[in-house]
Amino acid sequence: MAARKKNADQEASVENKLKSLYKLQSNLSEIDRIKTLRGELPLEVADLDDEIAGLGTRINNFELELKQLDENTKLQKGKIETSKMKIEKYNKQLENVRNSKEYDHLSKEIEFETLEIELSEKHIREYAQRSTFIKEQIAAANGLLKDKTSDLEHKKKELDDIVSETKAQEEKIRERAKRTESTIEPRLLTAFKRIRKNARNGLGVVPIQRGACGGCFNKIPPQKQMDIKLGKKIIVCEYCGRIMIDPEMAGI
Repeated sequence: MAARKKNADQEASVENKLKSLYKLQSNLSEIDRIKTLRGELPLEVADLDDEIAGLGTRINNFELELKQLDENTKLQKGKIETSKMKIEKYNKQLENVRNSKEYDHLSKEIEFETLEIELSEKHIREYAQRSTFIKEQIAAANGLLKDKTSDLEHKKKELDDIVSETKAQEEKIRERAKRTESTIEPRLLTAFKRIRKNARNGLGVVPIQRGACGGCFNKIPPQKQMDIKLGKKIIVCEYCGRIMIDPEMAGI
């Protein structure tokens, strides 16, 4: 008599475990549905944030290079002024040369400084071309930054609207899920979460449908169907590893 009562209690316990797991699964599936409703918006917002940060860094680097080019231009202009002063000094000295050796020396110095001026002027032209290109890049990046910022504001508002609509609902479901979790033994809960994590659609517990697993739709042998219907033990699908439950027991 005691043995029969013990078996009955064990069967009731297994049935309750299955019902609790299915209840938890239903709550988690509802949360998944809400997340799907939000769609890709959180990822899009994160991507836009990254793009805007990248554009800001790019513009900052361009501005630093512009500043360096401006300093380099001033340096070359200073060199030109120094070379011009030297040429002026050498030309005055040419008026008072005493021999051809001094004349040749001064002429070479003037030629060298003239070449230095030409080289500095070449650098200045290159800096000017580079500066023009960078300014165009900054203008383009600022235009893109403006568009991305506008997109981000729109996406954030859209996401905020959806979150505000579903937040209270999601919190209620999470509370229900938490309460249900507390009724499930840790080892079984861990196994369920592992199955759910590996399942493509997030279903860890599925009802059998027309003699097949409700997750992968592979046929279940008649004897195993009967065992699932009786609910005396927890049975997993041999194909997908999901826990299976009788539809009637699941309240379907």
